[in-house]
Amino acid sequence: MNFAAKYVSIFRIRFVNGLQYRLAALAGLSTQFFWGFMEILLFRAFYKADPAAFPMEFSALVSYIWLQQAFLTLYTSWTFENEIFDAITGGNVAYELCRPMNLYVFWFTRSMANRVAKAVLRCLPVLIIAFLLPEPFGMSLPVSLPVFLLFLITMFLALLLTVSMTMMIYGLTFYTMSPLGLRTVFSSLAEFCSGALVPLPFLPDGVQKVLEILPFASVQNLPFRIYSGDIAGMEIVWGVALQVFWTAGLIALGALIFRNALQRAVVQGG
Repeated sequence: MNFAAKYVSIFRIRFVNGLQYRLAALAGLSTQFFWGFMEILLFRAFYKADPAAFPMEFSALVSYIWLQQAFLTLYTSWTFENEIFDAITGGNVAYELCRPMNLYVFWFTRSMANRVAKAVLRCLPVLIIAFLLPEPFGMSLPVSLPVFLLFLITMFLALLLTVSMTMMIYGLTFYTMSPLGLRTVFSSLAEFCSGALVPLPFLPDGVQKVLEILPFASVQNLPFRIYSGDIAGMEIVWGVALQVFWTAGLIALGALIFRNALQRAVVQGG
């Protein structure tokens, strides 16, 4: 079996395994729909007071929120695999190293598959309901086919970037031997800086400009705003360039952290 086929098989196995948790997906689906609707109603109340005071068109904001809910499991910063943390802290990583695979690529592939499987189970129902809702609460179509294709490309790059950041946490756990602090700091920081709590355009200009340079803004902020038409032209070019830069850079850095950590790893016990 060649190099690529091994990881394609891993992705397929983990993806099919993730599709089995339909009941959990159903519970999460109802939560995401009602949370998204309540968030839209909250913003609607503010927009009615003074629509000109807000940096996004309300229709663009609605599409942003529904996309956020539909693909929540694809980009959440708190989604980690406890099996991987247990393998690192408990010593079972020794068994993983016996596989004829690159550990970084192996865990990267399975992490991607888990996120995609969860998103597949939830995204379609949320999107269908969002499109069927009446204005101004319903989701809008993209402005053009090229914009939609660009949205899909940036969605894929955002997935790679999200997984590369979680892989950094796994790699650093080899040094800290406890993931709790790393997970807490990373999840809190990523939630705010990615626009998951409040869309970045609603933040002060100075804060927004700083956050847009950081890798977190290249996750859901970029593709969702491209879809909704909130950004266009050179803003998209700059955003995609940053997304490619951070994705390539963090994957390379994560692989380096793994290589150095595994060279120094010591597994005790029989």
